[in-house]
Amino acid sequence: MSIDKYKYIVVEGPIGVGKTTLVRKLADSLHAQTLLEQPQENPFLENFYRDPARHALPTQMFFLFQRMNQLRDLAQTDLFDNRVVSDFLLDKDPIFARLTLGDDELNLYQQLYNHLRPQAAAPDLVIYLQAQPQTLADRVRKRGVPMEAGISEIYLHRLCESYSRFFYHYDAAPVLIINTEHLNPVGRDDDFALLLDRIDNMRGKREFFNRGE
Repeated sequence: MSIDKYKYIVVEGPIGVGKTTLVRKLADSLHAQTLLEQPQENPFLENFYRDPARHALPTQMFFLFQRMNQLRDLAQTDLFDNRVVSDFLLDKDPIFARLTLGDDELNLYQQLYNHLRPQAAAPDLVIYLQAQPQTLADRVRKRGVPMEAGISEIYLHRLCESYSRFFYHYDAAPVLIINTEHLNPVGRDDDFALLLDRIDNMRGKREFFNRGE
């Protein structure tokens, strides 16, 4: 199958879109290991949601170094001998920096990011999950994580726009763009089978997967 050529798959998208759950399901189906963000380990994140302007820089820096450390550890275990499915793409890290940091802080962040970025391997496939801001807000509320209670729909709207702009220009790996408004590969086995089939039959560098109600 064509899917066998994808040794390093990344699932991306804004908070609440279901990327981590899909990563776990893909990894189980493909007998792959997972590489997951660890937001609960970021000591600044809860304060960031309460007061973004004050806590954005340490939150962003912690995530940047955390993600790089995870990717270095992955490289040391010989990435290409094991299939890996991850819920973060280092290249998208600046999305959050540009949304939350002031000019001087963003300049500092960008210098560090530019220094670290070449050390990260490019994925073989990126699956980009999309949903409307209202849908994301509903999903965030439904899962009921206390520290996420302060996330506003305005912030989610800006985040969705930033993701769209980023992936419009992203060309470092093939991208499968999935609209999750009516497609639920996590909760419906038929939809998950459709997703696997779509991955297996990808031919271009950028494809879209959508279905109506």
